[in-house]
This record gives sequence, C-alpha cells and structure tokens, in this order.
Amino acid sequence: MFIRLYHLILKEFLVTLRDSKSRGILIVPPLLQIFIFSYAITQEVKNVTLAVFNQDMGLEGDVFVQRFQHSPTFTKILHLTRREEIHSVIDEQKALAVLVVPQDFSQAITAGRTAQVQILLDGRKSNAAAIVGGYAAKIVNQFAQEHVSLTPMIGLNVETRHWFNSNLEQRKTTIPCLVCLLATMLGMFITGLSIAREREMGTFEQILVSPLTPTEILLGKAIPALILASIASVVLVIIAIFILGIPFEGSFLLLFSSLNLFLLSIIGIGLFISSLSMTQQQAILGVILILPASVMLSGFATPLENMPEWLQWGTVINPIRWYIVIVKGVFMKGMGMYEVFLNCIPLALISVVTLYSAAVMFRKRME
Repeated sequence: MFIRLYHLILKEFLVTLRDSKSRGILIVPPLLQIFIFSYAITQEVKNVTLAVFNQDMGLEGDVFVQRFQHSPTFTKILHLTRREEIHSVIDEQKALAVLVVPQDFSQAITAGRTAQVQILLDGRKSNAAAIVGGYAAKIVNQFAQEHVSLTPMIGLNVETRHWFNSNLEQRKTTIPCLVCLLATMLGMFITGLSIAREREMGTFEQILVSPLTPTEILLGKAIPALILASIASVVLVIIAIFILGIPFEGSFLLLFSSLNLFLLSIIGIGLFISSLSMTQQQAILGVILILPASVMLSGFATPLENMPEWLQWGTVINPIRWYIVIVKGVFMKGMGMYEVFLNCIPLALISVVTLYSAAVMFRKRME
C-alpha cells in the first residue's frame, strides 16, 4: 500500500508543479459574489460592543456614559464592576473598546477642572479600532463643548491606548492573515484541479484500473496539497518574522499544528469540487465561486460584527474564519493552548464533514 501511495504522491507532485495553465472567469460567479459582498463589505463600523468601567458615582459621570449608550454605533454595553475585568473583556474579544471613567470625573467637571477619561481599544482590529476611536472622540468633544458653554474652565483630556497593536500598524494584522489565505488558495486550487485534471487528460481511467483503492487515491491527492501548502505557510511565517519584522508572541507548535487541521478542511472542499468537475475549467470556476466569498466572509477584510446577523451565522461553516482568529492571536498576543483548542473544534468538525463528503462524491463518480 505504502509503495503504491508513494508513487501516486510523487506523480501528483510532478503533475502539479508542471501545470501552468490558467482559466478565464465567467460572469455568474462574480455576480453572486457581488450580491453577497454588498451586505458584508463596508468601511463603516457598527454594532460595536462597548465595555464601560464607571468608577464615578456622580451625575456627570452617568450623563457622560449615557451619551455612549444612546449612540447608534454602540449597540451593546457591558458594565464592568472591577478593573481586572478589562483585560479579559478585550483579550476574549467580548468588546472592541472599553471606556474608563475615573472616580473624580463628576467632581472635576463641577469644580471646573480638566476631567480624565480613558478609552482602551483592541488593536488586533486596527481599522475598526481607529474608526471607533474617532467615534468615541467625537462623543467626548460634544460633551466637552456643551459643558464649556456653561463653565468655560471645564475641559476633557482623553487618553487612548490600543492593546496588542499600540500603533495600529496595518501590516501587523494583515500579514499574519496571509498565512491563512495563502494556505487556503494553494490547498483549494491544487486539490480542486487534481481529479478534474485526470479526467480531462484521460488518465483517470488508468488510475481506476490500477491496484489503488479509492481511499489511497484520495490520500494521494490530498497529501501533496497538504505538504505544499504547509511549506508555503512556513516560508511566509519566516518572511513575516525575520524580513518584515512582524512580532511573533506565541508558539510555533500551536500555529502549525492548527494549520494542518485547517488545511484538512480546505483540502476536503477542494476534493469535493474536483470530484464534481469533469474538466479543469469547471473546477476553476468552482474554486473561484467559493474562495473569494470564503475570504471576504471570514473577518479578514471587514469585521464580522458589521454583517447582518443571518450572514454572521452563515460564516460558522467557513474554516478561514476560525483559523484567522488563531493565526492573529498566536502572532499578536501569544494565544494559549486552550484558546487555540476552542477554535480548532469547529475546524475539526468542518474537516470531518468536507473530507467525508469528498469521499462519498468520489465513490459515486467512480460508479
């Protein structure tokens, strides 16, 4: 078995590396994608969860917090009772921003002194954090202007900090995600074309009459894609850390062990597409239909919170959504084993479903 599988894997590597064909794109897939993306992609940040740690017991502090509660941007408010809760709220992504009102806020306003407030933002979502910071600053400035008209000496001093990405550098959040996206593209395209290429070239029948079993054939198609996508991901991580200077706070073991699980789900999707396709052109169109939608609905380009609720539920079956959380968390904050494990559970379920579906479809097409 292993000798037969070895020769099939070697053959698959040679064919894959030598194939440089490209296919055109039809009109229908982009139209479908534009329809979906019109709901998902927006530069506006809304449906934001705000955590409030109000230490002030005075009237002015309550009025100030109510300005945020009545803002259409912040649809959910979490009231914190202890300062220790701030770290967990941002760390677990329960809120994008935390508003901290000190104990002497109302006293400072009443006495005509400069009042201090603090806004903590999750720097892992750099674009959304910057926009939300602007929204919060606007609310603060409006509050200050209204009180300056009554008490000219009153002012507000806002201190804003971004956790995990203090300078909101775009590449610190974008480049780690490329590990996920590159692995997705390679895994899906290689496996998506593999079986369809055999049918188009007329070599699929030769494989069927060989001693190889259907399971061995699928393994022979999946293993090269897994290896190539893994190698590409390793290279990208090395470039990101040592050439582009992206900080890496986590564990390589957690990153790459979860990568293999993620690739299994992607390979299952690619094999399912390839089993359905009779030609490489059909396989390319199938990948093009699924890949851009999966990327755009993963939280990479726009926060999931911006999407309608029905679309957010639909992203649960998207493996890219879960691995992007892992790769960004491991890179930027040193995500631990427990959090990685929680995000690997959906990946494991998706892998089982996609690989099983690919195997069933492959056997049906062989009949």
